[in-house]
Amino acid sequence: MAEVLVEFDTSLRDTEGTRWGPRVCGRVANDGLWEGWIEFTPDVDSVDPIRTARETQQSSRDALMYWAQGLTKVYLESALERALEPPHPRRGRPAEPPHFDAPAPRYSPASGTSDRVARPVLDPFEIYRQGEDILVEELAALDLGRIRDIVVAFGLLDVAIARGRSRPELIAAIIAGVRYPSGDYGSTNGDAAT
Repeated sequence: MAEVLVEFDTSLRDTEGTRWGPRVCGRVANDGLWEGWIEFTPDVDSVDPIRTARETQQSSRDALMYWAQGLTKVYLESALERALEPPHPRRGRPAEPPHFDAPAPRYSPASGTSDRVARPVLDPFEIYRQGEDILVEELAALDLGRIRDIVVAFGLLDVAIARGRSRPELIAAIIAGVRYPSGDYGSTNGDAAT
């Protein structure tokens, strides 16, 4: 059963001027892991609530709560944009608790199939341009699941390889991947972290 994990005090405005109240919801998925998505409740009754696709998948409710509490306003603004991408019919607002029992299915236009890779919380290439020390600091603040999401989402390691790596090994793979984006660091299959 879905539940509201974090309700944010902030409100976000879309391009049409509607203000949205964000909150993170979650549930135990069919595979036993906790999945989380973000719902947005409009400030007007003529607009329906909306939600994102699954934003993350964590090993426990506590890990999902930790992820949710670490979201920034910038991340929430980006999530609102993603949730608004398809047109949504404008109707009356339904009752409280989570508006949905699951996140919206994620769709990959390239393959025409659902995408099971969690959306990473940061872009290591963008942060690296600010300085390697800043990237190292940012990565040090993240848990293993978030770091693994980054490694997999940016193609620095295959999912199977990433699952078997420790936090320091994954961080090393990210650093090597952004230093040498073409893979010139002399490893194969992302083995730079060994």
